[in-house]
Amino acid sequence: MMTGEASKKNLKKPPAGKMEAPVPARRTPGSPPIKKNPAGPPALKTPGAPPVRRKEPSPPALKTPAPPPAEREKAQPPASRTPAPPPVLRPPAAPPVTDPLRAYLAEVRRFKLLSREEEARWVELYKATQDPEAAHKIITSNLRLVVKIAMDFQSHWLNNLLDLIQEGNVGLMQALRKFDPGRGVKFSYYASYWIKAYILKYIMDNWRLVKVGTTQSQRKLFYNLRKERDRILKEGLTPAPRLLAERLGVEEGEVEEMDLRLSAGREISLDAPLGPDNDQTQGGLLPADTPRPDHLLAQLQFNELLKAKLDKFRAALSPRESLILEKRLLAETPVTLQEIGEEFGISRERVRQLEERLKKTLQVFLSREIPDLTGPELG
Repeated sequence: MMTGEASKKNLKKPPAGKMEAPVPARRTPGSPPIKKNPAGPPALKTPGAPPVRRKEPSPPALKTPAPPPAEREKAQPPASRTPAPPPVLRPPAAPPVTDPLRAYLAEVRRFKLLSREEEARWVELYKATQDPEAAHKIITSNLRLVVKIAMDFQSHWLNNLLDLIQEGNVGLMQALRKFDPGRGVKFSYYASYWIKAYILKYIMDNWRLVKVGTTQSQRKLFYNLRKERDRILKEGLTPAPRLLAERLGVEEGEVEEMDLRLSAGREISLDAPLGPDNDQTQGGLLPADTPRPDHLLAQLQFNELLKAKLDKFRAALSPRESLILEKRLLAETPVTLQEIGEEFGISRERVRQLEERLKKTLQVFLSREIPDLTGPELG
C-alpha cells in the first residue's frame, strides 16, 4: 500500500495555464440529492484564449397591424354550421271582426229560424198578450229575411248596406204591429212587403238632395222605370220615352224628367270652386236673373217718353175722360164702372162706352206720336 505521502507525490499537477475540470461529485446511496445550478459554474477565462463575444440584441420585430373585423371574416373560411330545425307552424289566431256588416251578420246567425207552426204560435201569443218576449222571438227569427231583401236593393243604393238593413228592420217591426193572423197568411210573406216599402222610401228620400218622389206618378216611375226598360230591351225593342209612358201609364214628359234625374250625377254646390286653382264658383256660370244693362236703359228711356206723351194726351181730354183714364186705364187697382157712374150720375153702360172710345183714341194718338210702338206694347 501506498502511504499518504506517496499518493500525494503521485498526483500530477496540471500544467501551468490549465485548470482541471471539476469532477462531479458522486452521490452516495442514502445521501440527500445534490441540487444542480441551472446556470452552471461561471466560465473561467484561460490566459491567451480569445475573448468571448457577446451576442448583440436583435432589433424588435415590427408588428403588422391586425386587419379590420370585416376583412378578417372574409379571409377566414366560414365555419360550417349545423342548420337550425324548422320552426313549428302554429295555426294563426282568428283576427278580430272589425267590419260592422260582418259583425252584424255573425250576430244574426245566432238566432234560430222558426217553423211555420212555431211562428204562428208566437204571433198569436203576441197579439193576445202583447208579450215583448214573443215580439223579440218573432223579430229576431226574421232578421235574415231583412238582410236578403236589403241585398236585392243594393244596386240602387251604393252606400252603406247597413242603412238599408236598419230601415228594413223598422219595416219588420211595423209589419208585426199590422199583421192579422186570422187571414191565414204566413208572417214572413206579409212582412216582406213592409220591409220593401220602408227600404224603397229610404232610398227615394236620400237619392238626391232634391226629392224625386213628390207625386204618385214620380214614385211609380222611380220604382218601375228601370225594370220596364230592361223588360223592353229583352223583347228586342227600343225603350223610347213614348213606349215607356204607355206601359207605365204616365206622361211622356214625366218619363224624360225622371230618366234625367236618375241618370244625372251627384249634386254640386253652387258655391264650389271650378277647380283647385280657380276661384270662380259653379254659380258664376249660371245666367243672371236680372235683365241686361242695355235693356234696362232702353226701358227707362221708353218710360220717360211714354209719360211725356200721356201728359200731352191728358191735356186734351174732358174732366170725365181724364177720370176714366186715371182710375180705370192707368190705375194698378181700377175702380168699378158703378163707382164712376155714381160720381158723374150716369149708368155703368155709359161709362163702359166712354172707356172703349177713350182706348181707341189713345191708341191712335200713341201710334201717331211714337211710330215704333207696336200693338202688344200698347196693350
